[in-house]
Amino acid sequence: MTRRRLGRVGARSLAAEPTLDSAVALLVGTPYGHDVRPGMTLARAQRAVYEALVWNVRVLGGWVPRQGADLLRVLLAAVEIANVTDHLRRLRGEEVAAPYRLGSLATAWPRLAAAGDTAALRGALATSAWGDPGGESADEIVWAMRLSLADRAIAVAPPATAWAAGAVALLLARGVTLEHPALTAGARLSAARVVGPAAASATSLPGLAGALPAAASWALAGVSGGTDLWRAECRWWARVEADAFALTRSPRAGPAVVLGAVALLAVDAWRVRAALEVAARADASPDALDPVVTDALA
Repeated sequence: MTRRRLGRVGARSLAAEPTLDSAVALLVGTPYGHDVRPGMTLARAQRAVYEALVWNVRVLGGWVPRQGADLLRVLLAAVEIANVTDHLRRLRGEEVAAPYRLGSLATAWPRLAAAGDTAALRGALATSAWGDPGGESADEIVWAMRLSLADRAIAVAPPATAWAAGAVALLLARGVTLEHPALTAGARLSAARVVGPAAASATSLPGLAGALPAAASWALAGVSGGTDLWRAECRWWARVEADAFALTRSPRAGPAVVLGAVALLAVDAWRVRAALEVAARADASPDALDPVVTDALA
């Protein structure tokens, strides 16, 4: 399964294509060709990359025992959040793409998809593993789900603790510097379980950085403002990739190997989406992909 990746060299080649059409045509001949089709727009091709990722994880779900399926369900929960985000837009009357097909690896998507308004959506979340988001606005629901996911991931996949803690640190940093969401009590409680109550309640970047535990503080190293977050996010993905390679090299099969394999597929999909964007921009050099393909931890 981990061979179904382009890797760093492949991503560089994709980014070096002279046009989006040629990049998409190149991608069709790779494992991403399961969902990528010639002539796709940038947005559609990037979505198809994630559709291929979801398909691969669902295939993997057919091979693993029940414990492994529970792990995969949590790992695909980020895609369920994307489905909910689109559903919220659909409820506002916006036209959105068809939801990602999660099959048996959905946490609660069939029930969430049936919600006809935000009150019903909140109710469906409250009776699921996601828990009550504590509010009915789009921001309250999505932020609560993101923070709940980190808490769930640590419980199901302890080797992912540093990833989840780092992700919460980045999310809270984005909140205090760029987006300033009004987090519900439930969302703050989920964050507090991962990074502690002081960090979860921080209202400034210095206050957040000073309150983070060691498991999370690495993600904000060198971050002094919101403009630094994109490089910090690249460093987060680099940490995930390095750790995932180590997990897949375990001499014994088990949940850690499954976790590493899915993480490597996710990193590759993130990198391929970035490469497509570089290829689509006439003013962009392939060197623009450097922060995405180099080891930001070095």
